[in-house]
Amino acid sequence: MNKDIAILLPYKEQYTKDHAGAASIWVKDYILESSLKDNTIIFGNLNKKFKPFSKNFKSLDFKGTFIKKNITYTAKLYDEYLKNKFKIIEIHNRPESLNYFLKKKIKSKIIFIFHNNPLDLRGSSTVKERIYIAENTDQIYFVSKWVKNKFFEGLPYKYRNNCDILYPAIKPLKKFPKKEKIIIFSGKLNSSKGYDIFGKTVVKILDKYKDWKALAIGNEPREKYSFNHARLKKIDWITHDEILNFYKKSSIAVVPSKWQEPFGRTAMESAAYGCSTITSKNGGLPETFKNPIFINNVNEQELFNKIKFLIDNSKIRKKTQLENFHSVLHTLENKIKKIDTWKKLNLNFKFNVKRDKKLKILHVSTFDERNDHRLFNISIANKLSKGLIRNDHDVINFSYRGFLNKSLITKKNKVINDKVSSISDNYRPDLVIFGHNNILERTTISNIKKKYNSKFVLWYEDALGHRGKGPNWKNNLQLIEKNNDLIDTYFLTTHPSEIISKIKKNKMFFLPIPVDENIENLKIFNKKYRFKDLFFAFSHGVNFGKLKKGKSDEREFFINSLMNKFPNLNYNILGVSNHEPKWNYDFYDELSKCKIALNLSRGKPLKYTSSNRIASLIGNGIYTFIDKKTQFEDYFDENEMGFYLNSDDLGNKIEKLLSNPDKIDKYGKNGKKRYFDLFNNKKITSQIIEKTFS
Repeated sequence: MNKDIAILLPYKEQYTKDHAGAASIWVKDYILESSLKDNTIIFGNLNKKFKPFSKNFKSLDFKGTFIKKNITYTAKLYDEYLKNKFKIIEIHNRPESLNYFLKKKIKSKIIFIFHNNPLDLRGSSTVKERIYIAENTDQIYFVSKWVKNKFFEGLPYKYRNNCDILYPAIKPLKKFPKKEKIIIFSGKLNSSKGYDIFGKTVVKILDKYKDWKALAIGNEPREKYSFNHARLKKIDWITHDEILNFYKKSSIAVVPSKWQEPFGRTAMESAAYGCSTITSKNGGLPETFKNPIFINNVNEQELFNKIKFLIDNSKIRKKTQLENFHSVLHTLENKIKKIDTWKKLNLNFKFNVKRDKKLKILHVSTFDERNDHRLFNISIANKLSKGLIRNDHDVINFSYRGFLNKSLITKKNKVINDKVSSISDNYRPDLVIFGHNNILERTTISNIKKKYNSKFVLWYEDALGHRGKGPNWKNNLQLIEKNNDLIDTYFLTTHPSEIISKIKKNKMFFLPIPVDENIENLKIFNKKYRFKDLFFAFSHGVNFGKLKKGKSDEREFFINSLMNKFPNLNYNILGVSNHEPKWNYDFYDELSKCKIALNLSRGKPLKYTSSNRIASLIGNGIYTFIDKKTQFEDYFDENEMGFYLNSDDLGNKIEKLLSNPDKIDKYGKNGKKRYFDLFNNKKITSQIIEKTFS
């Protein structure tokens, strides 16, 4: 068989287009697009009259009726393991199967994926069972934050290290589909899914609006509902692809679930296919797409009002359809990379370079020599170079600004390009990284590539997203687009989903602000005498070391609003009015006086986009608030990082926290640990190498 990775589906799942369940669709979507599909075999229990989704499937057949069918089924996979010694085993949604393998103490790495509420599953319902799973499983994924939170009910925080969210995802359509006046419901036709509410409501809607139709797709032998209308069509079980085709035609989708949905694939898919999607707020449904139309109370009247509103207001309906279509929250490309990266690292995956020698890396950036390293603690360039070195690579730093003197300024581009060419001729780098600049000319890049087969990486830390309208975002984007056909990968502190560019999407990756163990080395949560409540530092005059006269930005309005509304808080605000900014250890001294910090970036908040400040704050162990619209909740819980909606919300949350100083310290400690787990410079530079050479 010669496969490194084995995937075990629940034994009732049918890995086929005819009767696929949620876990089967999840595996099908991920494996068909995965770079590791040739390394993987999928095990399930498939009726022989059906054809599996993919060729790399093997049915674990067993006969007879058993008291413990699941264990008997799992034992079949163990037999396969003894023959093939899989390096990674991925188990879906059956804690009993997971526990079976954990107790065997096999040498394989084990991934487990929860698709449902862990409290409802045999083998993970008790605190003791979940602690055992957390302590012994190499990696645990959850299909939503809601499912993750259920798993950790009653569990100490320390068990979260090997846990992450891996949402179900979809491959977006390239073209907005042609819509018809159709209202669609898809799923089990039972009261838990809200089908009783949908049926009663849609009959009234169809009576009122003669040019509209409705579809109900699914079945439920245990509950029988009969909703009769000439324009309501009920369709029994059909394939997943056929359901997606109906989403393309439909204008309005309804997901009125009464039960706590672990995720809600129907909501995600219908929105991605351009439906105005009405959904309840139960379980993981709010996490499925960006522009939901929520039913606060699942009842006939509220659902009737929501559908009626969308029908009566065609402009709003079409606007939400387009917004859903153009802002798909969970795309397969990004999610697959996440799990593939983990697997590759644990397979010691070989890249397209000789790994028996360390990489020779030339890093062209500014390393702050001209400022006497006043900015050492916020220098991404320094942190990346240190991370590369910690990963056993050989690194030469060339600081193009530090190299220039006044006599060279007028011809700086030529001088710098000649210098990089000369260094490359001597050093013959495997990789050239140039950061926060695009000063290298086309001929320079092309010649080095031809001579030494070098890869080229560009990283950039300023605003690039059109929606955020950060300072100089247009000029910044034009700067990095130069010679994009010659650059292998881009690593950007603006999330690629926020960037509209001629650079190919598969070359752009998100660059979180890294932390370094020797730079972000404070433990502010341990400091006893902190008499200031809230810390914020403006960054005016970064390169000058002092405020620029007359300089201001929109963040001052937010800070002033906060201070006016909450005058009793003790603020430590630097870099504004007559409070000069502080740098390096002076900055740390000021930070150490404070209990809570605020990260507030210029421009509108964008997905995962932050400033260098966030590493200096949360990385040094101070509990830090950030705008909720940055979506950092995908990575952090509220006991690690604070999230606010506006100045009122922020002030209220700060006042509440100040009454419980032990909680502030605990959260500061949690946040530092989580940030270092996720975004330390060793891990981030490993990903840069992996993405560039894989």
